[in-house]
Amino acid sequence: MVKLNKIYTRTGDDGTTGLVDGSRTAKHSARIAAIGMVDETNSAIGFAISGIDDEAHRAMLTRVQNDLFDLGADLATPSEDGDFTPSEMVLRIVPSQPDWIETQIDALNERLEPLTSFVLPGGSEAAARVHVARAATRASERAMTELTGETSVNPAALAYINRLSDLLFVLGRVLNDDGKADVKWVPGANR
Repeated sequence: MVKLNKIYTRTGDDGTTGLVDGSRTAKHSARIAAIGMVDETNSAIGFAISGIDDEAHRAMLTRVQNDLFDLGADLATPSEDGDFTPSEMVLRIVPSQPDWIETQIDALNERLEPLTSFVLPGGSEAAARVHVARAATRASERAMTELTGETSVNPAALAYINRLSDLLFVLGRVLNDDGKADVKWVPGANR
């Protein structure tokens, strides 16, 4: 259980921040950039939730928000030997988490007609908010894959963030009257 009595610690005043293993890293490092982008994604999802009326969709995204905290903890726990086994003291994304997202995508996608064009991010306000969260998720994925150039990243975490953007895309379509109110891309329309 996390207990935060004091919000400021002053330990980061030198431009570093602490990781789960007790080590410190620069606040501008690739690891912290990835953690920060995951936080931005989580915030964008919170914003999306505030515009969704359907309780099942809200609950699904709230579960995702909890998973994103797990993902942040995973990224904040270096593994120099590539061992991403969770334990009582080490929180990791596990394969069942991206698998759950795939199940959600499949269930939502059953309601939709196949795409005949790319769709523009928008339509209803709720769908537009979800598309903002989707774009933030893609930025998180880019930051996480950039981190893989420096160190090992949990493969399940990479799968999770990749599946999440797909889930948000499909949910955006559902929130656009099951795709009927999608705004279609018209290639070259303004030439």
